[in-house]
Amino acid sequence: MSSNPVILEDTAPSDAQPARFSVPAPAITTASILIVLLLWEYFGRNVNPLFGSYPTAIARELVVMAKEGTLWKAGWESTRPMAAGFLLALVMGIPFGLLLGRFRWVEAAFGIYVTAGYAMPLIALVPLLVLWFGLGFAVKTAIVTLLTFFPICINTWIGVKSVPRSLLEVGKSFVASPFTILTRIVLPAVVPYIMAGIRLAIGKAVIAIIVAEFFTAVSGLGGVILTASNNFETARMLAPIIVIMAGAVIATAAVGWLERRIAPWHVEISGRGVQ
Repeated sequence: MSSNPVILEDTAPSDAQPARFSVPAPAITTASILIVLLLWEYFGRNVNPLFGSYPTAIARELVVMAKEGTLWKAGWESTRPMAAGFLLALVMGIPFGLLLGRFRWVEAAFGIYVTAGYAMPLIALVPLLVLWFGLGFAVKTAIVTLLTFFPICINTWIGVKSVPRSLLEVGKSFVASPFTILTRIVLPAVVPYIMAGIRLAIGKAVIAIIVAEFFTAVSGLGGVILTASNNFETARMLAPIIVIMAGAVIATAAVGWLERRIAPWHVEISGRGVQ
């Protein structure tokens, strides 16, 4: 009998990793919001009401404004031109971005103007737009359209330019028509870029409508904010801002949900890189 010691080999996989405790993302987000609100409440109560406010005071002001009807009326007056301008930007920005990406002569002729327009401080044009369109619905819609068109158009343009050439060559090898290549190859590949542009444009739309109402000072949430600011009513000034922020967050989440519905392959591929 051999007296050599028996060596037991470790049969565990070499790439095994210790189990990690994972916290759901919604739980982290909720905890973060609660912590911020608690800190804001604590420190806000020690600040002069002229210089700041705190969540419970803003909530009370929101209830008062809702009962008065001010919040609903102003919100509707802001939402209508913002939605109209955003829709116009979508209708114009996506097709024009597709043209810029698909046709070199369009890119050569108009690409420089799109790039310059995006870099230009468009807010500086607001007084001129007020002269052209007046102080009503039209000028608010025009300002929103102007500020949201460029993010949508440029992201669509970049998306088309980013489509792998190999996919286009496959379509050509099957003698696919330009329309088929556009609808079956280009558009599905560009959807994530369009959605990214829409997300950016949501923030631009919010800025645009508030700036427009600051200049017109007639109605809407921007008018409420400006009036409350002039009267040194800090809580009343912050209440519409909280509503606007909440609306933008909800709209952005809705865009993410829509992207998961119409482009699930992109969400799946992107998720593989998150460990």
